Amino acid sequence: MTAGGNQSLHKNPQSFFVCDLHGRPDRYRKLVERIDDERPMAVFMGGDLLPAVAMPATEVAEHGGFVHQVLAAAFKQLQLRLGADYPRVFLILGNDDPRVHETAVQEAGAGGTWEYVHARRVEWTPWSVYGYAFVPPTPFRLKDWERYDVSRYVDPGCIHPQDGVLTRPVAESELGFFTIQQGLAALTQNDPLDNAVCLFHAPPYRTGLDRAALDGRKIDHVPLDVHVGSMAIRRFIEERQPRLTLHGHVHESARLTGIWREILGRTVMLSAAHDGGELCLVRFDPRHPEAATRELI
Repeated sequence: MTAGGNQSLHKNPQSFFVCDLHGRPDRYRKLVERIDDERPMAVFMGGDLLPAVAMPATEVAEHGGFVHQVLAAAFKQLQLRLGADYPRVFLILGNDDPRVHETAVQEAGAGGTWEYVHARRVEWTPWSVYGYAFVPPTPFRLKDWERYDVSRYVDPGCIHPQDGVLTRPVAESELGFFTIQQGLAALTQNDPLDNAVCLFHAPPYRTGLDRAALDGRKIDHVPLDVHVGSMAIRRFIEERQPRLTLHGHVHESARLTGIWREILGRTVMLSAAHDGGELCLVRFDPRHPEAATRELI
């Protein structure tokens, strides 16, 4: 049995979803306290979990201690306290998390503290969890978790994946031609997704979850699209209709639109992105995801 894996031991049928904590100790402290108090059956962590780092990439390694010394230490202590009540913890990284630390994340999770699910399917009976961290190209220099979306097109002001900074080598063919659309197809193949929970970092394109504060901005007289989410993820949701999808990345979206929960066909989509100082905690029951709640703590 994996840590926290026997769901029948949990009186609380709800799960937690958080993202974009960016290494903030106060947010992690609040999250651990809520897990300790409420004993959810699972916790989903949707990327951008580590502290911001300086560039160039040679400086990134100096910040690697956070995974083991702070993040894993806090969750291991919680695991010891809760015992059989410890939840399943599913985790991906995000575009601000240097991929050089992916190995540390995998090592820290090897003892059952959490499950790293990028590009993986994990069973969470009766549901299946799929994780996918890549986002479409952004204006930011770090490109570890950026790939082309559905084609080699890049929005004005954004940097091509090949032209940014990597903290771990990637084949030029992958950077230049691999798309998020291809990645999602390879991950899910022909699996039935009626009971799928998809943990993404990027939100779907042209929804209330991907609205950026780009109103009125232009580059070379070209207006910028205020929707910065993934077309590939939107198409995937429309065509495959997973039960539930979880998103982050665009911090200001909920403030600008008032929307953090949206439904596309049969799929419920939830965002825990937030641009304030609080911890944004989304609670959901996978049996009734449309009844999810959001709290700023």
